[in-house]
Parts: sequence; structure tokens; C-alpha cells
Amino acid sequence: MTSKEKINSLRAKMASENLDAVLIPLTDPHQSEYIGAAWKALEWYSGFSGSAGNMIVTQHFAGLWTDSRYFLQAEDQLAESGIELMKLKKAHAPEHLKWMADNLPAENSVGFDFRLISIAQFKQMRTLFSDKGILIADTKIAFDAWSTRPPLSSEPIEDHPVKFAGKSRKEKLSKIRAQLKNKQSDYQLLSALDEIAWTFNLRGNDVKFNPVFLSYALIGHYESKLFVQKDKLSEDLIKTLEADGITVYPYKAVDIVLDDLPHEAKILVDPSSISAWLTQQVPLACELFKDMSIIRQLKSVKNEVEISHIRNVMVKDGVALVKLYMWLEKNLPSGMVTEVEVGKKLDAFRSQQEGYRGESFAAIAGYQGHGAIVHYRATPSTDVTLTPNGIFLLDSGGQYVDGTTDITRTIALGEPTKEEKKHYTLVLKGHIALATCVFPEGTKGFQLEAMARRPLWSAFRNYGHGTGHGVGFFLNVHEGPQSFGTGRTAHPASGLVPGMLTSNEPGYYETGVYGIRIENLILTVNAGESTYGNFLKFESVTLFPIDTSLIELSLLDHEEITWLNDYHSKVFELLSPRLDNAENEWLKSKTKPVFLA
Repeated sequence: MTSKEKINSLRAKMASENLDAVLIPLTDPHQSEYIGAAWKALEWYSGFSGSAGNMIVTQHFAGLWTDSRYFLQAEDQLAESGIELMKLKKAHAPEHLKWMADNLPAENSVGFDFRLISIAQFKQMRTLFSDKGILIADTKIAFDAWSTRPPLSSEPIEDHPVKFAGKSRKEKLSKIRAQLKNKQSDYQLLSALDEIAWTFNLRGNDVKFNPVFLSYALIGHYESKLFVQKDKLSEDLIKTLEADGITVYPYKAVDIVLDDLPHEAKILVDPSSISAWLTQQVPLACELFKDMSIIRQLKSVKNEVEISHIRNVMVKDGVALVKLYMWLEKNLPSGMVTEVEVGKKLDAFRSQQEGYRGESFAAIAGYQGHGAIVHYRATPSTDVTLTPNGIFLLDSGGQYVDGTTDITRTIALGEPTKEEKKHYTLVLKGHIALATCVFPEGTKGFQLEAMARRPLWSAFRNYGHGTGHGVGFFLNVHEGPQSFGTGRTAHPASGLVPGMLTSNEPGYYETGVYGIRIENLILTVNAGESTYGNFLKFESVTLFPIDTSLIELSLLDHEEITWLNDYHSKVFELLSPRLDNAENEWLKSKTKPVFLA
């Protein structure tokens, strides 16, 4: 079926249910960024495969809202679909809701699945729609009309050992309960999959790239309840969880258990991750206390065991990248290297490293103009061959049992132009400015982001994505609450804390020509104290050379060159013991010091 045929089928069902509009968000009942195949209704109807979007269908209109990261991709994938691309002016803004409020007549009815809308979004919707007299209805119509919908994942769940996690389930639950007491709450209701996986030291494979599993959890002062498909847990693991005071219930029993909560219980819920449907299962006599999840903050601060593993996993990832880029240089002249092949090769080299479990997101291998598509993914229909000229951007990451990686490098495949070198160097200057920043404790990520943008701003240039996001530990590659900028995982009130792992990734993009991005993961660490309090700084933990052939050295100052040379010295020192002689020689040539003329 074509997109037009699928939407016509949906419209017929809408007419039978007296619905004037249907909202189809690109999410799941857990408000996840990456979602399992069973929840990708938006992709099935539209063909759009990006990770952010909302679709609205009426009898005479179909539109898809997404942000600037996906404009070029969406234009291509929505062609001939009859679906209009609605370009968000601001990422993650509810502009699709405003469109409905402005365009739907009073007493029109909007249908959507309440499981797929957070209570924060639901509140926005009710406020906008009530003023306009627009009605809302809970319906699964978009899924009912999806004739080939796949089943929910049945992948097994595994224990995540304390030797990697650093803290046991009991220790984590004790910390959560202490904070519950401080917040004068009786329960924390959890829906975010990474928070549940972290709390119970479990990992799964229900969502591609993210080692999580479909679940809910309810944590009280004396009991913990985990809602999951029980056949995904071994009998031994169920007994282990029970020994830790955790009772396992069926995934679909969450509404029944919530309905039995004691009256007047105070339940902590995170409005950004708990669905409108889930809160409606809580008895009216209970009190919902809306605040950022306790687990979200705890999870973002890596403990010493995790930090030790993170440093080691960066070495493993760096070794795999050395092998990949050496292979690329050797095979580029053959005319047989394509974007898709680079991604496959990188995955193969990573798989040679101990503890590798797969990609942390689909590799973004963008040659020349494709590099300007921020979240580009090469497919057989878009794949191009790399040649010894132009710029190549590769953004990739790995999931290892001992950490999660995310790195972007932009390299010249031939002699770079003066403009390419200028823009690359401005991006590098911004990267270094953030990497070398010293700041007082309590500083928020968005307060520092301008440092990374300033060199580009000075040249009247900019980029349309955030400068950095939190990164999980063998968990989601995007996590909050910290970030440099805005995003669905960000919490603007959250300050940077020692132990937080965040990406540093400024970029620049010339549409249809090339893209530039330089990304390392940086760890927040203590810098020192003064009469003005405690100060923090960043440690760049990612280990791989930055292409110096693209640098216009005259644009760098002494401190920036010193940082670059020191970083490259560290890269060589830590990677070289795990490389053979040829690989060491290659790495030495890529990390040799640079100097002003």
C-alpha cells in the first residue's frame, strides 16, 4: 500500500468513529526517543524514518511536523505521499497542537492514543483545545488501521552485573527511597525505560540501539513492583529480583495494580515521561506529585566504577576507529567504498572489541552533501560512493556492556578548499572553547552553550541542533537531565554535576555541499575551590584524532593549539599499546603536533 492508500484507509475509520482529526506521535507508551517496531505507526503511514515527528490527519489534510535535523530527509521521504512537511520553527515545540487549535472548528473531535502522550503534553493540549471548544478522544484507531503491525518484542532480559553497574539494586533502591522520604511521597511511578533498566540493574533488547525492555515500575518505601512480560525473565533472575525485594508482575497488569493503591497515597510522577493514560489508572483519591524523576538525576551521575569502565571503553572504541579509518584510506582509491559499506565496516571492527553489543544509534555516514543532513542514514537508495575529494562526516557510537560511546569526526578525502578549512576551524574553536571551560558548581549546560557557538556566530554562521546531550552507561545514547542546549531529554533547571557524561558536538552545514561536526564525550570533574566556591571543568574522554589537514592554523590561538596537541598526545599514549606496528605508525602520523608558521 502507498502512503495515500494507508491514509485513505485511516480516514474511512475516522468517519466511522466520528473523528475529525487524528494525531499520530512518533513515540511509545514510555515516551521513548527510539521506539520498538510495534509503535512506529507514523513511519508506516508516511515513510518518514526520522526519530522525531508528529503527524496529523484530517479528511482533507495530512501533515508531518519535524525539526531542522530532518528537513532534508523528510522532504525526500514524503515526496509523492500526499503528506505536507510542516517545518518546526523550534525543535520539540508543540506547533502541531497550535495548528489544530487554529484550523479545526469548534466541536471538532481529535483522536489519539492517550498512552502516547505525556501528561505535560496532555495539559498543553487541553489548555489549547478547551479555549477553542475542540474535543479530545482516547482511541487506538491509528494502530487498528495498521494492517501489518508487528508484535511486541519477546527478547529476553538479562542481569547487569554490579562489576559494571558499580551499585547493587538494593543500594539504588535505598537512595531512591531516601529521596522519596525527603519529597514526602509514598511512591515513585516509573515509565521511562532507561530509568527502569538502571534502577533494577537489568538490560534488554526491545528497542534497537537501546538495551532496554518494555516495562513499568512502582517503587514504595517498603516494596518495589516491576511490570514486564514475565516470560522474558529466567526463573533464576525472577528469584534474584524477589530476594532483593522486587515483585514481578505482568506488563499489562500495571493498571490493575495502580487501581489498588491506598487512598490518599502521594505518588511522584515525571510529567515528561508518564503518559496521560497511566495517570488515569491511579485512583482519584491519590495525589499526583509532579516533579523530575528521582532516578533521572541519580542515573546521570556516573559512579567511580562506571567512570573507570567508561575510560576503558573509550580505548576500545578508539582502537576500532583506527582500524576503520586505516581501512578507509587504503580502500578509497578503489572506487568501491560507499557510505553503507563504511557503516558496516565500523560495526565489524567494533564487534572485535570485548563486550560489544551493537551500535548506540544508526551510523551517520555522510559524504559531501549528505553530511549536511544532520541525522542522515545511508540506505541502498541514497548510498553514494566515496571518492578522493570532498568532506566525509561520520557520526557513530557503540553499546558495550561496560559503556556507551558517541563520536563524530569530519575528514578531508582530498585537498580541502579555503572555505571548508575556515568553517572546520571555527567548529573546532567552538569545540575547544567548551572542552576547556571552567565554571562554578551549579552552572547549567545551556549557560555554557554560547561558548561553542561564538566562533561561528562571529562569522555570521550557526547550526540548528543542540551542542550536547547526556549519555547513558550501557543505556540510551541520549539521556538527561543535563544538556548543552535544548532537547527532549533536557531539564533546564538541572546543573552540571561531577560524574555527568555529556557530548560536545558543535557543527556547521552547507546544504547540499558538506557537513562538519566534531564530537567528543566529556566528563564533568572537579576543577578546584576558591573563596567563590567549588569550580568544575570537563575531561575529554573520547579517544581519536581530529583531522588536522582541515585546520586553518592561522585561526587558532596558542591555547587552542596547546589543547589540540595535548589531546593528540593523550590519544596516542592510550591507544598505542593496543595497536600493532602499522596501526601505531598510522596513529603517530595523525597525532603529530601542529605549530603556527
